[in-house]
Amino acid sequence: MTGHAPSAPRTTSMGRARGAVVIGAEGRLIEVEADIGQSLPSFVLLGLPDAALRESQDRVRSAAKNAGLSLPARRLTVNLFPASLPKAGSGLDLAILVSAWAADGKVSETENVLFMAELGLDGRLRPVRGVLPAAAAAVHAGLGTIVVAQENAAEAALVPGAEVLSADHVLDVAAAFRSPSLTGAALEGTLGISRLVGGVSTDEAHPAEQLPDLSEVRGQLEARFALEAAAAGGHNMLLLGPPGAGKTMLAERLPSILPPLTDEHAMEATAIASVSSAAQAQLTGLQRTPPFEAPHHSASAAAIIGGGTGMPTPGAVTRAHRGVLFLDEAPEFQRHVLDSLRQPIETGRIALQRSAGQVIFPAQFQLVLAANPCPCGMNSGRGLQCTCTVAQRRGYLRRISGPMLDRIDLQVRVERPRSSALALAEPGETSAQVLARVRQARARQRERLAPYGLQLNSQVSLKLLSDELRMPRPVTAQLDAALDRALISLRGYVRILRLAWTLADTQSRDEPAAEDIDAAMQLRLSAGDVR
Repeated sequence: MTGHAPSAPRTTSMGRARGAVVIGAEGRLIEVEADIGQSLPSFVLLGLPDAALRESQDRVRSAAKNAGLSLPARRLTVNLFPASLPKAGSGLDLAILVSAWAADGKVSETENVLFMAELGLDGRLRPVRGVLPAAAAAVHAGLGTIVVAQENAAEAALVPGAEVLSADHVLDVAAAFRSPSLTGAALEGTLGISRLVGGVSTDEAHPAEQLPDLSEVRGQLEARFALEAAAAGGHNMLLLGPPGAGKTMLAERLPSILPPLTDEHAMEATAIASVSSAAQAQLTGLQRTPPFEAPHHSASAAAIIGGGTGMPTPGAVTRAHRGVLFLDEAPEFQRHVLDSLRQPIETGRIALQRSAGQVIFPAQFQLVLAANPCPCGMNSGRGLQCTCTVAQRRGYLRRISGPMLDRIDLQVRVERPRSSALALAEPGETSAQVLARVRQARARQRERLAPYGLQLNSQVSLKLLSDELRMPRPVTAQLDAALDRALISLRGYVRILRLAWTLADTQSRDEPAAEDIDAAMQLRLSAGDVR
């Protein structure tokens, strides 16, 4: 029996590297596999790439050629795993090139390194969006080393546990991971790699930006009181009043009386900013100040809640996560746009389903609406200067639907200040003074609600209010009567109870009294019937 001749040892032409794409506001790791075949020159990219990612084929070949480390003139097949996940953007350029070089034996030990940068045709590394959530996903998966462009280095280094390597040119990356067998003049004298260790302490975090101060608002004692209550309990708010009364001034100063974001919340807000900002925008520190979003009233539903073609992108509700979403001239927004906020107000997130897949964005924000009382805006006080008909007045405010208004805890009228308020010798309290009380109120809430996994009164459920936080019947008698007479809905009943707890916290009381219930009802209903 004739035996088979021993086969020649198989040589591998496979190379691997790690990349990342951003889905929603979270990073997803991609394993990039490259195989060099023996057939005619071609470049095949697999794994559901979008148009921008398909163009990486030409960027990769040109960058390698102009760097002096050309890819072999053979068939190059690149697979992006998981293949079923749609992938978009140019952030995988560097990972694709490194995997191809690894398949050709030019670099080594790249399997457990995250590479994330766009390539210029001359081999320069260019910044991309979403580096922070991508780096966080890499560290969570056990990848300690992250390679990015110089402009993204500080952002990637915000993630504790990350070892960040940054460079200006792809030759620097090739030199850092060069194979022992690689020789040539192309890499001589190159190693422009910078190394950073991830992690940001409180001292390293950027200080809060200078915000408009509440002391600039003269008079408006009721509105200031309502604004403090909204900040203390995380409540939504409607400011109703004529033009020039100070509605916008009040809303813009709400972030100045909100506590700085915790490390966890700051990381969330900064990750969203990383995904939403331009690639050239450099993030060098965590965002400690609660975000403030104020879209124009002509904004579409996609601009507010997120969307777009292909994989959805974040909207204003997500950019306002852990902060404030301010809708000025609220009745001028399209009604379906306002109603689209009802779900995220209740759930704290927005789920968007498109043909490319489903994306869930975080959306825990405080909503502040501002509105004129009528189309001409002069239906204030006695309304003698108002030129609108009764039907026009009613129709104008009914553009905000009843279910939407039912989700607004505080509905406050803001009248024009009198000359006596403007002539006050001393300004009102500063934001710092109000913030100190807000911090104390929130500390009481955290202590009380910690056993239930909650932090703010605005998060308390009906079950919790009916059981562990139930108030005596004499305290809630007036509110119960309003519910029985159908003056308020059950949702309104719950929101008034939440607000009453916040008012008690601002007064350092252990539980609400009847006067807190009465004040909460007044703050919710003082704008009158705006429907």
